[in-house]
Amino acid sequence: MTLPSPSGRKPRLRIRGPDKYPLILKAARDLVAAHGFRDVQMSSIADAAGIAIGTLYRYFPAKSDLMIEVVSLTAQREVDVVASVAREQGTAAQRLGAAAWTFANRALRGRRMAYALVAEPVEPEIEAARLKYHRALAGVFTAIIEDGVRSGEFPRQNERGSAACIVGCLFEGLVNPLSTDSSSGEPGPTEHAIEIISFCLRGVSGGPLVFAAPQ
Repeated sequence: MTLPSPSGRKPRLRIRGPDKYPLILKAARDLVAAHGFRDVQMSSIADAAGIAIGTLYRYFPAKSDLMIEVVSLTAQREVDVVASVAREQGTAAQRLGAAAWTFANRALRGRRMAYALVAEPVEPEIEAARLKYHRALAGVFTAIIEDGVRSGEFPRQNERGSAACIVGCLFEGLVNPLSTDSSSGEPGPTEHAIEIISFCLRGVSGGPLVFAAPQ
């Protein structure tokens, strides 16, 4: 399965040197993962990357350009990981559960970045990039559901609509756990994610499926 870039656009870069660009993206991503989009300043990114602020602006004329690039690259990596799980052997239900769990588990292990990609209030242009991430993830689930319908494992349904519902359940259902301090050590978020996935599997399969997280 080949998935398009979630951004679907090229960032407005004035200069993209072979050395500074990776430093900038790593610094920006690390800061977003720690603080979210709104609290990250261009000056902080320049300091973390070890470059002058003027150099940063020559690569990215506006903060929104850089944040869109962070969304695009980070989201594509997440979609690629979920897609690789979706291609593994197993029934459609097993693959769907495993793919959804991969997304949820990775989100709960990197809560601040996941919250930024899912629910943090952002500018419209960054939100547009996030919506493309949502659609790309839904595309992974759509392909699995289509396999299940073709094999007779799942009843006939609107596969894209079902996939969109799964993405919506995961994103909306995980907002509160993702906004909670991960140092709390509470087992609740994992159990909550398992319940969401079980609900989605029952809805797609029309049966009493219950998801069990891998050990």
